[in-house]
Amino acid sequence: MNTQLKEIAKVWPNIQSVFSVPHNEKDYNNLVNLLDSLIDEVGNNESHPLSSLMETIGSLIETYESQNYPDIEGEPINALKTLMEEHCLKQSDLPEIGSQGVVSEIISGKRQLNVRQLKLLSKRFKVSPVVFV
Repeated sequence: MNTQLKEIAKVWPNIQSVFSVPHNEKDYNNLVNLLDSLIDEVGNNESHPLSSLMETIGSLIETYESQNYPDIEGEPINALKTLMEEHCLKQSDLPEIGSQGVVSEIISGKRQLNVRQLKLLSKRFKVSPVVFV
């Protein structure tokens, strides 16, 4: 075994859950929460030491969503903005989406709503998830 693989084998048990494709909702939700925290930490700083981790976690989440959820078409953010206006809500009034930084990135279009967030929003506003499609 080469040196690089030996080093990876040493740390793999501690990081496996972060770098594995999620196979169920629990794994998926754990990765989504980790990504939310990474976004808060890294933001748009492409030179941040964790920026490539953020990209990798996003890819793992995207893989799970593409295999387990129907494609979301349209602009769900427009529906969210409309509902926020109708209910006189601010970004800080949407904790189910994530932290203030996550909500800000979604509202500004820098980040898309994921399936978990869409489900929570449809439950909160008592609308079909189709509203966000």
